[in-house]
Amino acid sequence: MPEIRFYHLTKKSLEEALPDLLGRSLDRGWRAVVKARSDERTESLNQHLWTFDDRAFLPHGSDKDGRPGLQPIWLTTEDENPNGAQVLFLADGADTANSGLFETVCVLFDGRDDEAVARARGQWTAFKDAGHPMTYWQQNERGGWEKKQETAGDGGA
Repeated sequence: MPEIRFYHLTKKSLEEALPDLLGRSLDRGWRAVVKARSDERTESLNQHLWTFDDRAFLPHGSDKDGRPGLQPIWLTTEDENPNGAQVLFLADGADTANSGLFETVCVLFDGRDDEAVARARGQWTAFKDAGHPMTYWQQNERGGWEKKQETAGDGGA
């Protein structure tokens, strides 16, 4: 049963925080899937990951690029794991019915958006009720992450 991590964005936007989290995943030797709620948002994130920093590179692709098996980071709107990823990032309120395809699922939500916070609370309840081990991370004043809560989960028993 995958670990679920909630990342409460309070100081940085998704566009600012996601590259760092993806970079950490790649540093661990993990592949990643980023799921957004629309094709337009997927394409926006795809373009952003090419330009977010002139000194950094995050190898990634989407349906427009094809060949998901060769992409360490795959951007999609589908509930899929076509690149054999260990971690799934759910952006902008995206959800999954296939969390078991991953070792870790990360829910990123904007704490300045009441609707996003409400949606994340619903996701927290659903994952907790399913027995997942979970952690809740919140950005500190400098934009770093502090663990605020952890639940062991019951393995879905």
